[in-house]
Amino acid sequence: MASDSVTSCLSPPVHYMICKLGFEKKDAYDINNILSEKGEVCWQAVTEHVCYLESDQSVDYIKSVRSLGPVCESVDLHFKSLTKEQFAVQYALWFHWTNCTELFLEIFDVLQYAQMTEVALGLMKLTSCLERALGDVYLLIGTDCPFLLRDLLASEQLAVVFGKAVMNVLRVFVGSPYGLNLRNVLWHGFASPQEIPAKYCAMLLFLTAGLGQLLQTYLLQTRCTLVHRPYVIFVSLDELDAFPDLNHETLSMAEELVKLSSFVLKTMLPFWMAALTAFKQNRYADCVILLLPQLEAGLRLLFTTMNKCPNRLLTAEPSALYTTFDEMLAKHLHNEEVNQLPAVLEEPAMEFLWDFLNHQEGPRIRDRLSHGEINLETFPREVANQIVAFAITLLCRFSDEDMFAFKEHMVIKTLMKCASSYRSRFHPISRLKKQVLECMKSIYLWSDLPTVPEEDVQALKGFQGNDEAGTLILMLSEIVSQLQRYMPQNCCSSDDPVNSILTERLLIELGDTHICTLYSPRPVLEILLVLRKISTQCHRVSEQVIASTKLRYKQWMSKTLRSRQRHNYLRMLNSIKFLSPVLRLILVLITLELTNVHLVWKKNPFDYQQYLKFLKSVLQYTENLVSYTSPEKNKWDETTALTNKALIKIRRISERNLMLMQLVT
Repeated sequence: MASDSVTSCLSPPVHYMICKLGFEKKDAYDINNILSEKGEVCWQAVTEHVCYLESDQSVDYIKSVRSLGPVCESVDLHFKSLTKEQFAVQYALWFHWTNCTELFLEIFDVLQYAQMTEVALGLMKLTSCLERALGDVYLLIGTDCPFLLRDLLASEQLAVVFGKAVMNVLRVFVGSPYGLNLRNVLWHGFASPQEIPAKYCAMLLFLTAGLGQLLQTYLLQTRCTLVHRPYVIFVSLDELDAFPDLNHETLSMAEELVKLSSFVLKTMLPFWMAALTAFKQNRYADCVILLLPQLEAGLRLLFTTMNKCPNRLLTAEPSALYTTFDEMLAKHLHNEEVNQLPAVLEEPAMEFLWDFLNHQEGPRIRDRLSHGEINLETFPREVANQIVAFAITLLCRFSDEDMFAFKEHMVIKTLMKCASSYRSRFHPISRLKKQVLECMKSIYLWSDLPTVPEEDVQALKGFQGNDEAGTLILMLSEIVSQLQRYMPQNCCSSDDPVNSILTERLLIELGDTHICTLYSPRPVLEILLVLRKISTQCHRVSEQVIASTKLRYKQWMSKTLRSRQRHNYLRMLNSIKFLSPVLRLILVLITLELTNVHLVWKKNPFDYQQYLKFLKSVLQYTENLVSYTSPEKNKWDETTALTNKALIKIRRISERNLMLMQLVT
């Protein structure tokens, strides 16, 4: 289906509901019916416009939208008759409960000029902030706030605060697939700018103020205090850094690309242009809010074309699911057939989308923006830059026009190269690689830890050194020799296998091996979970050893340690001799197993369970180490016996060829 042949992504019933139904009643409605002289919303006069089905007393959305149409018109005209100052004096106080007062005052400005893209953007921001604020209200009574707006509006908790009739008014506009469903049709990229009547944005602005009035009454009666949940803050922005910073020249080229690319639905062109303009104006949240639904719309066009289901381009009927990112990025369609979109997009683009939208440890930008979890004022340029750059590469890749001149341009070439070499950063596989390296760096710091002078040790009466460290290192050497064949040969030395192999260099080399992250099966995820826990515990041991050694050395030199503490400190130094190579061995094992993690399918169920049991025993060992090496316990002799048992188990598993690396044929 060509992008310029699509005139609307709203199915006929949804198009009728949003664009026509609320305009059928022509009689004017007096604003004074729903607005008191004090400027308060007369809720009873609003709720009486919600109609109910005789059969089960559920909301009749068709009749309700038709009846509320003139009311919305009246509110829109009322707002247009006010100056910004008058509006602020009358309403600003009633927006405080949303924690976004300025945003609601800005939306008033937008309504004065009624530019279609700005109205749609205003509605998207309004619904996300309203949802967040309603969630805060829910938490006055409830505990776990529902993730979906639909469930939030239908909750008993909000009905207690605002009344069920008031919640039903909101459900006519947002949150129900049977109503106008304005939030979803916009956030999922179905509605074009001209399809969203400004009067519905005005009405939601009005209703939000009315909710503030009701909430104030409730808070005074119950003596409760509304607490706003903190916003999500993006940490480690450098991890999101896949594309170079976009300059003015690149953005100008992007504006030309948008007009030519078949990835862009022509009815949506204003949204794309507005997104690029917002980026230029440093309005990064606005840019991403406008762009994400358009990425979804463009990918939906590709998805429906590749899977030969053109009807899925339109909004679904209320009884069916919309075709959204979740389905488009899945391996299979609902009918169990293979989804063709991943093959067309190719692995790097799929990994980028999963990273930015889906992975639990990733930024999950669309979810967090659409549910109001991010402070729009401080939205980082770095994140917007990545989304825009990625969008530009899709514009280039999916185009009917001859784009040779664009693709040969150096800035576009650079972006395309970055896109084609993208590797997941937030899949558990990628997180584990990062964890292991950070842990190894921590263990390397042990070699620089201060140690007491040898003559001080000799002078300490009654101290018996532990000879078992040598025995453990011998066993360690045996295990390393068994595993040597599975490691890159340029990282090995026969003279000192332990210290030449258990290195950061080896981990980096193995870590550079590409491991497929898309659609990891359950057993793979199960193994990754245990490996990550092991790595976390190793890191905790390392941090504890570093902290304890520095503290004890300081106390030793200042002669503030009692005799028993001095003995314990020396036992700790003795244990470090074998703990360092043992922990490094575990990190190498984790990395080798990770590199071969997809070979788990070669194991039969019994062997798989035995293997999992082994990994959990290693986890148990590292958890015990955390306990024994803690400042509270300081059980250094016990670490020797513990380590001995763990190494025997590792050696036995290695001899039985039960590790994944040993399945390589």
